[in-house]
Order: sequence, then C-alpha cells, then structure tokens
Amino acid sequence: MTDLPDIQSQDDGRSVIIDKVGVKGVRYPVIVDDRANGVQNTIAELDIYVELDHRKRGTHMSRFLEVLNRFHHENIISQLDKFLEELKVCQKAKAAYVDMRFTYFMKKLAPVSKIASLMDYQCFFSASLKDEFRFWIGVIVPVTTLCPCSREISSQGAHNQRSLVTIRVRYTGFIWLEELIAIAEAAGSCPIYPLLKRSDEKYVTETAYANPKFVEDIVRDITQTLEADTRVAEFYVESNSFESIHNHNAYAMVYHGPHPEF
Repeated sequence: MTDLPDIQSQDDGRSVIIDKVGVKGVRYPVIVDDRANGVQNTIAELDIYVELDHRKRGTHMSRFLEVLNRFHHENIISQLDKFLEELKVCQKAKAAYVDMRFTYFMKKLAPVSKIASLMDYQCFFSASLKDEFRFWIGVIVPVTTLCPCSREISSQGAHNQRSLVTIRVRYTGFIWLEELIAIAEAAGSCPIYPLLKRSDEKYVTETAYANPKFVEDIVRDITQTLEADTRVAEFYVESNSFESIHNHNAYAMVYHGPHPEF
C-alpha cells in the first residue's frame, strides 16, 4: 500500500495559534467513583481538545479516540492527568483539555414511606493540562424552592418551583460527587424525590412551606458551606429557578477563587 499524504501535518504560514481544536459530543462508556458501591458504569459525553501550534495546519482527529479507547476501561477520574499527558504527546501539543458530562444514579428513600428508588443527577468533570494539571468536578441538582415573599404576603399558600442548583469545585483534597449533591439538596426548600406516596407528598409540601428560599439564599448558603471546607480551592455556585408565576427564570451565581474576572 502506498503512503497516503498527511495533510494535517502540513506547515501553515498564518501564524495563528488555535487555543482548542478537537472533537465534541463523543458518547463513550466510562467508570466513575461511587461512594456507596465503589464504582459506577455510565455513559459520558466528552469534548476533547488540544492547543494547535501556529505552524501546523491541522490536528489528527482520530488520535483523540485512540487515546480515549485505551483509558475507558479504567476509572477515568483517577486517570485524567495521564489521559491528557498522553494526548499532549501524541498530538505534539502544549496543552490538552477534556470536558465530560454524564448521568449519575443514587438510591434515594422517600422521606416518610422510605420506598427506595433511583434518582438521576447530571454531573461533569473538566480537566486541563498545560503548565499544571487543573481538575474540576460538578453537579446539577434539582431542588424545590418556595418563595419567601409569596408566603409572607399571601393568606393562603405560596408559589413554589423547581430550581437547578449547579456546584462546580476545584479541590485539593478528594470530594465525592455525593457530597456536592447533599450540599445542593440541603440548600433548597426541600429535596426532590423520584417516587412519592401520599404521605411523602404531604411531607415535601409542608417542608418546603416551612423553609422558603430565594435563589440568593441558596447560593449564599452553599457559599458559606464551601468556604468552610478546607479541601475546596475554587468554586462556582448557581441557582436557576423555573418560576411558576412568571415567564422567566430567577437566577443567582457566586464565584469564589483567585480569578476575579470570571
């Protein structure tokens, strides 16, 4: 077989560094840490990039999948630094990046009936390797929120809604996804459950009414919790509330870390 031309390796004379080039939306089976069961198998959607030198016309897209294929049988969290290092070497790049989104399942008991069912959470990892390895983990957790103003001014009831709480942290000591999920759920008016009997529904309705929260309250409460955790080096907290009486969402965000321009 004759050699085929390698167009990607051609010289480029435009002197433009491409910060990120690679593949997006790659669906792949991965293994992640599970606090209760050791590990959990799930399907992730990955975006994988490298920095492209100004002298190179293109990158070799197939190599991203070749490297990923060598790692997906292992616990991917503990291997991300090695994964990115191998990407840098095979692509002859100065920097490599990966963003990973996946569904994570936890067994959850209904609050009164104690019936067990599985609750799904959207989780993510982001990692980069340039001069140093940087790693973030995050969760997106649905909670119930009840409006403090509505409860105060209404003679009967108060409006409530579902809110998505996002916590994204960079840590110096290991943190479980389950820990971040618990922090998010504790900050809402009431957690959300996958299965509720009538006794459970009564409980969550009354619990939310007794614990009204603005989106501002949620992000401030979580900020205080994360600031007190010496393992957390940097974090973002968001609360996005799907309002039940407005055609818009209520939103709040706090960033804590060394980069004021976020």
